[in-house]
Amino acid sequence: MLVYGDRGRCEDPRDMLARLSAMRSRLAGAPAGLARQAALAGLLIEAGALLQGIADAERAGRGVDDASPAQEAVAALLLGLARALHAAWHGAAAPLPEIPRLPDLPERVETRLAEGFAFYALYPETYALAAAASGLPPATRVLGLRSIGAPLGAMVAAGLGAAAPVTLRPVGHPFRRELAVAPDLAARLAGDAPVAVVDEGPGLSGSSFGATADWLEARGVPPGRIAFFPSHGNPPGAMADPRHRARWEGAARHCYAFEAAVQPRLADWAADLVGPAEGPLQDVSGGAWRGRRQAVGADWPPAHPAQERRKYLLPAGGRTWLLKFAGLGAEGERKAERARRLAEAGFAPPVAGWRHGFLVQRWLVEARPLDPAQTDRDRLAARVGAYLEFRAHAFPAAPDRGAGPAELHAMARHNTAAALGEDAARGLDRWTPGELATLARRARPVETDNRLQAWEWLLLPDGRLLKADAVDHHAAHDLIGCQDIAWDVAGAMVELGIRPEVEADPALLEFLLPCYCAFQLGAWSMALDAAPDAAEAARLRGTVDRYAARLREALGR
Repeated sequence: MLVYGDRGRCEDPRDMLARLSAMRSRLAGAPAGLARQAALAGLLIEAGALLQGIADAERAGRGVDDASPAQEAVAALLLGLARALHAAWHGAAAPLPEIPRLPDLPERVETRLAEGFAFYALYPETYALAAAASGLPPATRVLGLRSIGAPLGAMVAAGLGAAAPVTLRPVGHPFRRELAVAPDLAARLAGDAPVAVVDEGPGLSGSSFGATADWLEARGVPPGRIAFFPSHGNPPGAMADPRHRARWEGAARHCYAFEAAVQPRLADWAADLVGPAEGPLQDVSGGAWRGRRQAVGADWPPAHPAQERRKYLLPAGGRTWLLKFAGLGAEGERKAERARRLAEAGFAPPVAGWRHGFLVQRWLVEARPLDPAQTDRDRLAARVGAYLEFRAHAFPAAPDRGAGPAELHAMARHNTAAALGEDAARGLDRWTPGELATLARRARPVETDNRLQAWEWLLLPDGRLLKADAVDHHAAHDLIGCQDIAWDVAGAMVELGIRPEVEADPALLEFLLPCYCAFQLGAWSMALDAAPDAAEAARLRGTVDRYAARLREALGR
């Protein structure tokens, strides 16, 4: 099934340097505390994106990873920022590095959103903590695997007291990555010192870690001198090469868990917003939030636990608060501002603030999930229409922030053929390439909600309807992204059985309706494949069957 996407952003690296300089200037006079720590993390993430963009552009030109003055200057900047962030974690201060002057830069670079920082509560500080506890010497050579491994490698180097990291890009099939490194750089990386390989993951195959270790061993680095710095303690997934899996089991691995590092601090981080904690933090991640809304498991909606954001309930100030991970740095700040605007417009729960990655909102204990069958359809259509109308005007988006009609069509055709067969998929062939190009010109992308299911709505005792979890599904780790508001209209038609009172292009809506069903069918089919238990599998199977039926219906229109 086609579900996930990895959308890049093209920028002038000189503009990125100017942005870094402005961020550093604002940070220079900031007092010690959590706000400074969060700003340092944001600056580290932006500098990491610059290094990734420059290194990838130079690799594209040379065909191999190689050192360059620009890469070394930005790596030194990253190391200085990592040292300052590591010190801030411990309540200490460290000098801020200067933003370097880089005369020889590519005209344009393509950067990638670091998913761990944006979605999966991967705190760079934990990598420095893991390095400091690893026992590795300062002479360790640090290899940060791009993209996210560039700033994470700097954090490991800071924790070890090591030199600035070198960043490499494993390429090729996702399950069979390979390295290509220039001879001079390869010679620098060989030798007797230990090597720390730093990245997020491992994922389904762990092939980036595995390919790097293969490359090092082929150049004479013994397995015992290779240490891995992953984001979690689990082994590579089902698609791992058996050799890589065996190496992983016997290798030195160093990680510092979120639960040990960040989670114990969350209540203190939010205290200035909501008051001192009046009870323990309660983890409602991975679908556990359903037990707070519906006591009977049989009534629960489906969930894909591995894909959910971290979220916690905190009793404080006589109320209950939801602390949900929204993203580190500028990405998290943008989501928090979006949440505030939705709350002020009366469409979402009240927002207390944002604290170093976590959005703090009221948990409305009195709210219940929406049951469309028990709700007046005209009132529901008007309320959902008003919400979508607000999004359409308040949150415009650039066309490159989401899949275009041609990409959506390819996804829908692939998923339909996989689930319903080629005969059904041919129903999508009515849209020719020329018609898809016309639809692309007619679309007006906005930061769509992308999650209109009934369980995403909160019904209050006074009859008001609020949208929960309305902040970031247009910026999720999938291929949909920002779409014309007709995408959300299609979602409301499928999920709630209504046609919202909002203007939508009829031709776009006709096309997006089967695309929406095909995407949801793919996403929930993948969730079913990863179901953690029989009860969740049963809920997911019913959901998959429902989307399959809706897709057949949409194709038959």
